[in-house]
Amino acid sequence: MELSVVVPTLNGRDRLAASLDSLAARAPGAEVVVVNGPSADGTTGMVRERDDVEVLVEVADRCINVARNAGIAAASGDAIALLGFDLQIAEGWVDAIRDGLAAASVVTGPTSRGDDAPDGPEHRTIAGRDVTYFDGDNVAFRASTLRETLDGFDEYLRTGGARDAAHRLAGMGYDVAWRDAMAATGSDDDAGDGPGPHGPDEGNRNWKYRSLSYRLTKNYGPRPTVARRTLAHAASDAAAAARGVLGGEGTPSSWFGSGRDVITGIARGSVDGLVARARDRSDRRNPHGLSVETERAVATYDRR
Repeated sequence: MELSVVVPTLNGRDRLAASLDSLAARAPGAEVVVVNGPSADGTTGMVRERDDVEVLVEVADRCINVARNAGIAAASGDAIALLGFDLQIAEGWVDAIRDGLAAASVVTGPTSRGDDAPDGPEHRTIAGRDVTYFDGDNVAFRASTLRETLDGFDEYLRTGGARDAAHRLAGMGYDVAWRDAMAATGSDDDAGDGPGPHGPDEGNRNWKYRSLSYRLTKNYGPRPTVARRTLAHAASDAAAAARGVLGGEGTPSSWFGSGRDVITGIARGSVDGLVARARDRSDRRNPHGLSVETERAVATYDRR
């Protein structure tokens, strides 16, 4: 197995350095591809000074799935792992990937940032399809599965790209293996409380529901199951927000504002999901994938 590790990063120089140190120590034979940008904290200089990074790709788009796809395009291994810039791998990580990919096309393991690591993957059954989710910051694929089968990640999505890939893999009958030894850890102090570095996080109601409704509609069509799951999420969030208002932790205006964001997100995502489903009728369901855009990189520094 020739392993490439793609590490998307944005304004996380010190955390990235620790992650790269762990790769150098525990995955010394892996090809490391860092996808940076647009950072303003000296990340470029730090990475270029290291001799354990084979490729540095600079991109201008903050979208995590653009960064992932740029790294996938630059990687040369027959196995490609994705690692969060704020995570450090454990001993045995590479062996776990090798073992997992011998059994399945995708393998993942426990990922934690200061909290308890899960003891197994998350599963859901949607419209009769058994879906195994994985953390997009700690997952490895056979390169052919990632490139030809999935066509990379859907660049429409600013959040939820890994979950969308999980739906598409399940739709094509691909298994996701779990290996406890494929562990990656970080500190919750590193994660912060604000938006994720590459775009909105789950606290952004508009994008949360836009992403949710888009990927469900794109993958399953306009069926009652999709509507029920989306509305169940919305009702749970609305109830939590209402409790916050009653407890003095929020205001009625913020509650109504969140509701408006949810409604507009669901409407926009549903329409865009139907359009995407019509544009790509193949099993991979990815009209915004790796093969569509070839000029993601602003600059590439390649030591190979």
